[in-house]
Amino acid sequence: MSEITKDYTIIEAGKEEKNYWQDLFVYRELFYFLAWRDVLVRYKQTIIGIIWCIIKPLLLMIVFTIIFGKLAKFPSDGVPYAILVYTALLPWQFYATSLTDSSNSLISNTNMVSKIYFPRIIIPTSSIIVNLFDFVISFLILLVLMIYYQFVPSWTILTVPFFLFIAILNTLGSGLWLSAINVKYRDVKYIVPFIIQLGLYISPVGFNSSIIPEQWRLIYSLNPMAGVIDGFRWAILGNETQIYMPGFILSCFVIILIFVTGIWYFRKTERTFADII
Repeated sequence: MSEITKDYTIIEAGKEEKNYWQDLFVYRELFYFLAWRDVLVRYKQTIIGIIWCIIKPLLLMIVFTIIFGKLAKFPSDGVPYAILVYTALLPWQFYATSLTDSSNSLISNTNMVSKIYFPRIIIPTSSIIVNLFDFVISFLILLVLMIYYQFVPSWTILTVPFFLFIAILNTLGSGLWLSAINVKYRDVKYIVPFIIQLGLYISPVGFNSSIIPEQWRLIYSLNPMAGVIDGFRWAILGNETQIYMPGFILSCFVIILIFVTGIWYFRKTERTFADII
């Protein structure tokens, strides 16, 4: 009697930590696919399409310029107030949109998470990287504003990639925390819009952080976006604005803490995603 043999394929995560990070390279094509898919569908079936990524920061710039620049008459250190606001809206818009997308990313890909194995960290990361596309478009509009106001940036504009990297670390760390929590507690989708709305007004977006009293600057810098925004302003505006270095260092420390603990918590809870989601 012939013996019947069957082959089985077992799909499971690597048992060692190094296997997990190696899997990120193995599944790199999935990362590219998810990122490109999100780029294609972001403005699908919209009337004005990609122009939305231009309209949102421009409208906010106009509103903040009128309220803080014209009515409240906040100082701008000799820089056109529209440019002062727009340089802050670049990292803020990237952070706000990315945080919303990444916090809901696992829930939006329930079928993938529950049926096949791959490093789940790919999903929130790809949703954040997609927003770099909008960032580039918005940055081009900043160049147009500089031409309009005849503002010539200094050599410090070459440091923009460094501050963008810091913004990505902050966004990714926060996104990993919220996406992992959102799998178990769906309240996150209600909390995130509140965080973004509140953060828009307590971060130095519509005003220069130099108006914060000296005795409160360090405490204010516990807001990681304060350091990111101040960094962007210094990079783009050069000597027209300055970084409060103790506060910037503190913000960077908070960002690193959020990033490291975000990865730790995501990895800690990742194995339960398929069962809970």
